[in-house]
Amino acid sequence: MNDTPLNQDFDLYIWEGSSDLGSRVMRSLADFDINLIRADAEPELLPARDTGRTAIAIVSASVMTDPRFRGQDWLRAQAIPVIWVAAHDRAQDPRFFPPAYSNTLPLQFNAADLRALLFRLAGIAQATLRPAPARPLPLVTGSPIMQSVIDEARMYAACDNNVLIHGATGVGKERIARLLHDASHRAAGSFIAVNCGAIPDGLFEAHFFGHAKGAFTGAAGSHKGYFEQAHGGTLFLDEIGDLPLHQQVKLLRVLEQNTVTRLGATQEIIVDFRLVSATHVDLPAQVAAGRFREDLYYRLAVIELDIPDLDARGPAEKVLLFRTLVRHILESTDEPPVWLTERIANMAFPGNVRQLANLAERIALVRRLCGHWDDDRLERALRQAMQATAPSRTPLRLSQIPSTSMPGLSEADVIERERILQALAQNDWRRQATADTLGISRKSLWERMRRLMIEDKETEDRETVDSPAESE
Repeated sequence: MNDTPLNQDFDLYIWEGSSDLGSRVMRSLADFDINLIRADAEPELLPARDTGRTAIAIVSASVMTDPRFRGQDWLRAQAIPVIWVAAHDRAQDPRFFPPAYSNTLPLQFNAADLRALLFRLAGIAQATLRPAPARPLPLVTGSPIMQSVIDEARMYAACDNNVLIHGATGVGKERIARLLHDASHRAAGSFIAVNCGAIPDGLFEAHFFGHAKGAFTGAAGSHKGYFEQAHGGTLFLDEIGDLPLHQQVKLLRVLEQNTVTRLGATQEIIVDFRLVSATHVDLPAQVAAGRFREDLYYRLAVIELDIPDLDARGPAEKVLLFRTLVRHILESTDEPPVWLTERIANMAFPGNVRQLANLAERIALVRRLCGHWDDDRLERALRQAMQATAPSRTPLRLSQIPSTSMPGLSEADVIERERILQALAQNDWRRQATADTLGISRKSLWERMRRLMIEDKETEDRETVDSPAESE
């Protein structure tokens, strides 16, 4: 038995329907290191499948009567072997056993039957493993400020210290985190990316720490949490500033002890991962306001990297990224027309690289469908993209209305100035609230206000309130 494929750690998905399939499978495989994942009727409720791991599915035919069941589509998309379990009178019924999934077990299977079939399918599963997802585009830059960030990230990749990445929404914080991982000695390990703002309330422990068999209703098997999944690799926590205080304490404890305990278990498990965090908010300000733990901040920010937004990188960077994205989407070296790239160079991109990528996809789609660079259609696509991010026309106070002919400011600067003025007006000129709305740091907001000649009314108003008026 020691040489059998079942000695590998692999994933076993179970749809048990109205049967007790989960508990029976666990009893039959108690001696093997298998990650049992209890599947519900809807595949959307499953955790993201790691396509780099061996996987097999066991499905009770009783789920086929559940109108919510869409597991066949999910299983077909995952391309993993499936074992169908049903009573003998359902055998060979095409409604329950699609021809592509001909592996069946009787409802009253025994442990030997199950193991024999799994032995055979484990080899198939290993052979049909999907290749790792394609790497994203290589980091390209035409701006010295961004090249400096990339060089710094490559330098710090060699160490294991925690990294905190600052930057507005859409600037590519995850790309830099991936660079830190790929250029490190942990590159062969997993890169686990987690959006802290998307963790359902009350499920932090189950997602991060994992759970043992029987930890709660429906926990038919054990499950590794994010900390364990990142063992030997990198754990990337995006939007770390969205983590509630009571969860920050739990993260801090793991960073201090390097151990986790699954829900429903007592045994501590040693974990070894590098933590890379990212945020678009000003964490020191959050610490000062009591919304983020100071001790956790110092744990996270051993190394800090600041990613400039796309507008700060300059027109050449926008054009380079746009061309690269379009060529990648079209899988061609065909270049967009010059007039289009000139427009791109002078546009403001408050959504940063993410917004630019959206525009590149629109343009590439027009090129692909038309078969050539159709100027009229490209112009319409460009205009629609600009309108989608144009500032709202909420009336502003006269003192806040921007001039359309600001000396020394380009057309893109004027648009950016109006966008910042709009955000300031919506937040009563409170700089921190405005920075949060724009997805930038308070420092970045202040620098832009000075560059775009926006008078700081927050300071002015505070002086008006704090200083008693002189008597007439």
